[in-house]
Amino acid sequence: MRYLFAALLFICHTAIGQSLKYINGNNTWNADSLGNHRFIVKLSREQFLKNGRVAHVTIPWRRHDDDVAQKRVIMVSENGTQPIDNIKIVIADNERASILFEPVTGAGNYFVYYMPYRNEGRSNYPKGVYLKQAETTSADWLKQTLLKKAFGEAAATAYESVNAFNTFYPMGMIATGKETKQLINASANKKFIVFPEDRMHPVQMRDYLPYRWVQKGIRSDFKDTAARGEYFTYQLGVHALNDLENVHVEFSDLTSKNKQVIPSKYISCINTNGTDYKGNVLLKQVDVPAGTIQSMWCAIDVPLQTVPGVYTGKATVKTNQSGSQVIQLTLVVSNKVVKDAAADPEKQTRLKWLNSTLAQENTVIAPYTPLQVTDTTISFLGRKVQVNKDGFPAQIQTFFKPEMTSIGTVANNILAEPIHFHHIESNGKAIQWKNEGVRFLQKDAGTVKWEAVNTSQKLRMQVNAALEFDGFLPYTVQLVALEDLSFKDITFHIPVNPAMADYFMGLGNKGGQRPDSILWKWDVAHKNQDGGWIGNVNAGLQFSLRDEHYVRPLNTNFYLQKPLLLPQSWGNATHGGIDVFRKGSSVLVNAYNGARSMKAGDTLYYNFNLLITPFHAINTDFQWKNRFYHKYEELNSIKSKGASLVNIHHANAINPYINYPFIEWKKMKAYIDSAHALGLKVKIYNTVRELSNKAYETFALRSLGHEIYSPGPGGGFSWLQEQVGKDYIAAWFVPEIKDAAIVNSGMSRWHNYYVEGMNWLVKNVGIDGIYLDDVAFDRITMKRIKRILTQHGAPGIIDLHSANQFNKSDGFNNSANLYMEHFPYLNRLWFGEYFDYEKNDPAFFLTEVSGIPFGLMGEMLQDGGNAWRGMVYGMTNRIPWSDNADPRPIWKIWDDFGMEGTEMIGYWVAGCPVKTNHQQVLATVYKKNGAALVSLASWANSDEKVKLEIDWRKLGIDPAKATITAPAINNFQEAKTFRPDDLIPVEKNKGWILIIK
Repeated sequence: MRYLFAALLFICHTAIGQSLKYINGNNTWNADSLGNHRFIVKLSREQFLKNGRVAHVTIPWRRHDDDVAQKRVIMVSENGTQPIDNIKIVIADNERASILFEPVTGAGNYFVYYMPYRNEGRSNYPKGVYLKQAETTSADWLKQTLLKKAFGEAAATAYESVNAFNTFYPMGMIATGKETKQLINASANKKFIVFPEDRMHPVQMRDYLPYRWVQKGIRSDFKDTAARGEYFTYQLGVHALNDLENVHVEFSDLTSKNKQVIPSKYISCINTNGTDYKGNVLLKQVDVPAGTIQSMWCAIDVPLQTVPGVYTGKATVKTNQSGSQVIQLTLVVSNKVVKDAAADPEKQTRLKWLNSTLAQENTVIAPYTPLQVTDTTISFLGRKVQVNKDGFPAQIQTFFKPEMTSIGTVANNILAEPIHFHHIESNGKAIQWKNEGVRFLQKDAGTVKWEAVNTSQKLRMQVNAALEFDGFLPYTVQLVALEDLSFKDITFHIPVNPAMADYFMGLGNKGGQRPDSILWKWDVAHKNQDGGWIGNVNAGLQFSLRDEHYVRPLNTNFYLQKPLLLPQSWGNATHGGIDVFRKGSSVLVNAYNGARSMKAGDTLYYNFNLLITPFHAINTDFQWKNRFYHKYEELNSIKSKGASLVNIHHANAINPYINYPFIEWKKMKAYIDSAHALGLKVKIYNTVRELSNKAYETFALRSLGHEIYSPGPGGGFSWLQEQVGKDYIAAWFVPEIKDAAIVNSGMSRWHNYYVEGMNWLVKNVGIDGIYLDDVAFDRITMKRIKRILTQHGAPGIIDLHSANQFNKSDGFNNSANLYMEHFPYLNRLWFGEYFDYEKNDPAFFLTEVSGIPFGLMGEMLQDGGNAWRGMVYGMTNRIPWSDNADPRPIWKIWDDFGMEGTEMIGYWVAGCPVKTNHQQVLATVYKKNGAALVSLASWANSDEKVKLEIDWRKLGIDPAKATITAPAINNFQEAKTFRPDDLIPVEKNKGWILIIK
């Protein structure tokens, strides 16, 4: 036995370098049972005759995964269907395997499958679990094998992946320890080795050198060809032999023999230099631990006017203490001209988009109007802000009418008194401030900025603020201690006019009637809560308290994996909180942080954001005209069903891969062109919360550390585990096409890519807008997207769906509160999955679902919604999402009545011309000349009979000639006629649509 294993060990170590073919299996086996990889093994007749019961093969698999010896190997004869039982793994490590097996079908080919797995968990969130090695060998065969000294030697002839996308070759196959050592020895006295690599072979592994680099050897030069106008990318793979600090690349000009120059300003490294999603210069430090590999992605943005020729220069890889290395660059610029620098994404040309500043200018977006400053009052669409001498709002006003369909002239004062701070010393005395007054720093159409300096003997408070055209008001409040002092408390007060504080949402409260009191404490580990919204339908204020290093947390199932930062100031080690209660003539929002001390020179930031609602009046005609069809189907069929706008989700023929609509874009364009010919509009699903593994840039983005992809436990679908490795969060998966997404980290340069990508889709594909399924970017990106989508008169329709975020995984936030910063740029809401339309009250519908207090309208989703209650807010569900609810009968009533041009007067309007005598049976009126459609909906606990209370004068209808009819509506109501004084029966949870003429 000792002889046998020694011989096998020798053979195994000498066979690793044998010649292999690397081929594509073209999906000829079931990967979900056998795994994604196999070796083809050939046993010759001569070798079979040596010993017909046992053969041996060395598999040079060059694996980079962990626990290799624990994972199962399955061997099947080419002529058989069942796994071979008698198989013995003698040696299994990352470099190779030594396998004894019984050649059950004689000479010929055998398949060695390794890394077989099974999918556990949910179908859309699978957990690829690798099968453990199992003992199937019979004791007799094993005994006879160990006694034999002669056996047939089979040869591994080819490595085969189930398809090209799953291949390990060449960048996922490791160099052996011996090969790596030889390379290192060849670079004696160096602390790192640089491997130039082309863009078609992205570096994947961090802990192993790829076998390709062994084959190529160490080189100090790189040569390739680019077109004029192309964004040409390449890699410098840095293998650290010692810990490396601040790895960066410096570039010389590239010059040709005839003295033409590509200046170094066109050459960059995206790992260290760029532009962030806000448009600011981004500088990143890259450190590389010893024994690891870092790919530095470099780019030459070849100017369009470059003269063809051969250009040479240098890329110098530098570090802080570990020296530098020079790579000689040769770029052959061809005669070919590329007008779109990012035209070939498979060549990584769209990495240029990461540093885009497209649509960053804060220009006013319709329907908003330019900001106007008069003294210290700033006016904008339907609202005003008066700035106090301390820099905080003295008053905030809105001018929207309660109907929310127009802007009036009567001011709604949101504040009962100015917003202010109290700084209470430990002796109970409040610090008294001297105000130097407000100084305006910028007065543009889209942004007004100001500052105010407030001083006392012990403190200095610097206030900087900006108001944007949509009602966003961010504050940076810097508090500097001029001497040592202790506080009993620091409080921030928003005193709200009680007449403008009927509703509240946030701080652990679902949207609805404002409670008498709210007592809330910071708990960022479990709660995605840092503020709330307080207001009425036509006047409101969202407030959120932020750390100076605020980073947007993850949302939609992933909050707990990347929660909020606890603000050092507001949180004060969890001593802080927010109370909301009635105090005197105001409803007071009182943010406190408890006792604390400051040393002279200490600085605290009490930053906060305000959003003034509503954002604009409701466009009811958009609701009546635009009927959404939420599925990829044949266009004539969609049109025949009465829809006017098609939402194309992902996982279909024209948009297969999540948040990456660039692969089948020609099919998408053909579909959209056909839709436009039929008078239909088309929007596509595209967001940034997660990204398909089919993205060409996957490994380039991984080279950026956690900038683009969030850190996490890894796992998920097999491709992610095998190709990406570790340290990511596996996201949505589509089993039919094996599209496996990875969670993005939040605010990053991927948003620049997203904006550029949307611009490309508008220009090249003709999309009419986007469908957002929850949102993982902030309002800066949303504004850029809206500008892009509406350029040159394009419709730019944005539709937001959200699942109810009020749950443990999402940190008990409210969807409307979470996404309110995006509401100014949306056209419709679809809230959504897990919203209960049966058990929640009207105030919940109004604040969390309808969108009306913010200038929007919406639709329902979960279980088809409640058709009767929905109509009180102008909502239906959409087709064909819910099997049990078809909105077309209601759409028909809209068309028969002529809803376009009607005036919507909701039950929340004090002067609504139609009411009922039951406070839980509500009526909304859609009024036009000589007629009104009245929607009734019940929230009563039982069936009721109600009487209509009609103000005939406001309706403009003569009661003596009036008729009240209930038209027949399938699955909604039977036809019926009522007299004005009749008692109308209303079933529990239902209602009526009545026509008064």
